[in-house]
Amino acid sequence: MINLFEKIKTHKAQNLPFVIYSKPNSDKTIGLFQKNSQLYKLDDFQAKGFVFAPFHDDFIPFIPKDFSEVIIENNYYLENDLKKTTISTQDDSFQKEQFEQLVEKAIQNINLGLTEKIVVSRKESVSIDLFDIEFSFKKMLSSYKSAFKYCFFHPKVGMWMGATPEQFLKIENNTLKTVALAGTRLLTENDNWEKKEVKEQQFVTDFIVSNIAEYVDKVEVSKPYTVKAGNIEHIKTDIEAKLNSENDLEGLINKMHPTPAVCGLSKDAAKDFILKNENYNRKYYSGFLGELNFCFETNQSLLSDLFVNLRCMEITETTAEIYIGCGITKDSNPEKEYIETKNKSVTMKNILNK
Repeated sequence: MINLFEKIKTHKAQNLPFVIYSKPNSDKTIGLFQKNSQLYKLDDFQAKGFVFAPFHDDFIPFIPKDFSEVIIENNYYLENDLKKTTISTQDDSFQKEQFEQLVEKAIQNINLGLTEKIVVSRKESVSIDLFDIEFSFKKMLSSYKSAFKYCFFHPKVGMWMGATPEQFLKIENNTLKTVALAGTRLLTENDNWEKKEVKEQQFVTDFIVSNIAEYVDKVEVSKPYTVKAGNIEHIKTDIEAKLNSENDLEGLINKMHPTPAVCGLSKDAAKDFILKNENYNRKYYSGFLGELNFCFETNQSLLSDLFVNLRCMEITETTAEIYIGCGITKDSNPEKEYIETKNKSVTMKNILNK
């Protein structure tokens, strides 16, 4: 029987779509290999398959279960072969200046009372000689066990890879689970977070609770706690609720996406600022991805397990485009926010190193 990475090589050689992924703390990698080259659009939110949604576009790519071959394997780790990228705050001075000007503009927007928070982003190019999917994915499995790890390819979309720490939403047995994740700092022994990070994370929690209210009967919210994500850590809150309808997944997703963790508050005003001022296309960065209405490991229907597409990169023949962002409030410091994006870029840089 052909193994997962042999299948990837033959599938990629035929320019056919596929996705491989491993859920947080799972010991399995799941592969969906589409049997044709068609680019399917998600029109029916009751369909079963794997969804790969952009930040801002009505066309949502979808790999349907009914047109895919599924391969599931145990994870293979590279524990004895890991190398770490040294974190550097040095970068192209023009790129740094441009991003800090964007942060300043976002702060001005917030001080005018037009928004409360804006998540701004940029991308960083890393030259690569020859991208090795197998090595990079196995290294991701070894380095980021608590993240959702994936590699997605479609000839009309491109190749994307990521290790995101953030659940978008999970629906199982009429129960919705999601998280509010925000605030960023390098790993530290300090239990106390700065006011800016605490406020930023509370924005996300409040947004989620408010926006799911019409779809649920009861909401339970945990106390905020600190979680590690690679070389950095965030503030996280777990949110769980009972759905009052099983049939409005589309409405729920549209209400929540994009979350203030990747866009801002108010959502429409922040998104408008991003589209007018970032001066580049986020594409699938800060969209959402994952299993829709089906768990491929257990063959369980009516289960959706979706994640926010953070800590990700787009792979071309010679370049890895790493997408990174940070949440801006009135208390933000432009230089510190730029350094935060540098720290976040390490997640993907680590898996490119041999």
